[in-house]
Amino acid sequence: QVQLVESGGGLVQPGGSLRLSCAASGFTYTFSMYAMRWYRQAPGKGRELVAAVSSTGGSTNYADFAKGRFTISRDNDKNTMYLQMNSLKPEDTAVYYCHVPSVGSWGQGTQVTVSS
Repeated sequence: QVQLVESGGGLVQPGGSLRLSCAASGFTYTFSMYAMRWYRQAPGKGRELVAAVSSTGGSTNYADFAKGRFTISRDNDKNTMYLQMNSLKPEDTAVYYCHVPSVGSWGQGTQVTVSS
C-alpha cells in the first residue's frame, strides 16, 4: 500500500521560503516509474493543483500562481518529492498534499501559513 508523508510546512512571513518534502513508500514498482503532483487546499476552497513532475523528473508543470516562485523536483534515489516555495504570499496559505495520480494515493497534508 502506497504511503505518502509530507513535511516541511509551517509559519512563514510574506516573502519567505519553505521547502516541502513528500516521502513515498509501498509502491508496486520502483518510485521512478510514477509521476507525482503537489496540490493545495485553502480554507473554504477546493483542492487545486500546484505542480506536477514526471516520473524521471525531466518534465514539470505549474499552475499559473506557482510559476516563477515554486519549484517541484524529486530524488528517485530517496523516494522523495520536493516543493521549493519562494516569495510566499498570504494567499499561499493552505494545506499542501502530495499525490500519485496513477494509484490515487494522497498524503495527509502539511500546513503552510504565510502571515506577518
